[in-house]
Amino acid sequence: MRHPSAEKRHRQSLKRRERNRAARSAVRTAVREAREAIAKKDKGAIGVKVKAAESAIRNAASRGIIRKNTASRVVGRIAKAAWRA
Repeated sequence: MRHPSAEKRHRQSLKRRERNRAARSAVRTAVREAREAIAKKDKGAIGVKVKAAESAIRNAASRGIIRKNTASRVVGRIAKAAWRA
């Protein structure tokens, strides 16, 4: 027999894991879309996609899904690439 508290913690960890995986996936998608817009040099889409990617990255970092330094590094690289495009 398991402790009820251990079972509850396990259920909570599974929920958190799914939520974090979904958020990390959304970040990856936003970053990929921003990089694709930069590669195509689509001026209209670059601004929108880069802003959406930065928002998703910073949101994930604030919730601890990705590290703050990692978030800053990725945002900086995307912004730099967008500025050059």
